Amino acid sequence: MDILARARTMPDAVHMEVGEPDLPPSEGVMEAYARAIRDRKFHYTPAKGLIELRERIAGHYHMKYGVGVSPERIIITPGTSGAFMVVFSMLTDTEKRLLLSDPSYPCYKNFAYFLKTEPLFVPVHKDTQYEMTPEAVRPLDDVGAMVLSSPANPIGNLYREQSVQDLVSLSEEKGFRFISDEIYHGLVYDCEEHTALEYSDRVIVINSFSKYYCMPGFRVGWMILPEELVRRAEIIVQNIFIAANTPAQYAAVEAFDAKYLDQVRETFKLRRDYLYGELKDILTIDAVPDGAFYVWADISRYSQDSMEFCRQLLEQKAVAVTPGIDFGNNRTNHYVRFAYTQDMSRLKTGLERLKEFLEGKA
Repeated sequence: MDILARARTMPDAVHMEVGEPDLPPSEGVMEAYARAIRDRKFHYTPAKGLIELRERIAGHYHMKYGVGVSPERIIITPGTSGAFMVVFSMLTDTEKRLLLSDPSYPCYKNFAYFLKTEPLFVPVHKDTQYEMTPEAVRPLDDVGAMVLSSPANPIGNLYREQSVQDLVSLSEEKGFRFISDEIYHGLVYDCEEHTALEYSDRVIVINSFSKYYCMPGFRVGWMILPEELVRRAEIIVQNIFIAANTPAQYAAVEAFDAKYLDQVRETFKLRRDYLYGELKDILTIDAVPDGAFYVWADISRYSQDSMEFCRQLLEQKAVAVTPGIDFGNNRTNHYVRFAYTQDMSRLKTGLERLKEFLEGKA
């Protein structure tokens, strides 16, 4: 976050550190939001969210994945952050531990710490295709839940279908909860993503309108829960959030615009192809990013200190990227994360500046 804060004070900075889409939502989303304001829809919704929105989400799972989900199992939340806080609060009061990959999205562990729970980390790397494996998870004791993110932040890798099936089966065998973070679904470029709900209705799925649907500031997400957890989660939401933002929920009803979302995916795919194609010749890329909008790059031929590398790149060339140490301790000092959340002209400017910077370190 220090890099982000400093970069925002630099007018000409190329922002390749920001994990949010630069594209707007569809016209239908913006019109629905404005209409909700005009129609004075300022009331609280039910704690579980608008039934219209929950029905649209259920329909999405049927159309995209062939999975039947009752709207009653869906709860609308203030982004995925709200969903994770609710889910973790239900699962971390058992004195069991939360299993995370290293590297991974830093808020997972920070939420756990906030709830007085010590996470348990599984190192992932190129030899495991950046996946947690059943062989690594099976021997671990005191696991209450595991979080799997696919496509993953910061790597961009999509777990293989068999890998997810095996981990879901292992969670049921050992009696811990399987939490699937699917926020980057839709932003998958050369293969097909699968929801964990295809393998079990006991899993917990968390998603959001922030990434694929280009609605980060609307702060609307959702969670799909096993039936026995729904009422407990609803009570927590009633007491902590009351409900997600009302006009934003009405806007989200209109977010499932297939034609527009295809354009979003294609825009990010073109950027992915360009950025990966340029970076692989000057840095080491362990994994071709299957999805999301990140490239995880090994900088160890130039530096052993990712924070200092990022600081120098920003101060000398006004290019902002995220140091790997933000995402864990598993050799992350040797890595940085590039986000392709800028238009192509800015990405090209950033790559030109990066190459100049690296030439000075050769």
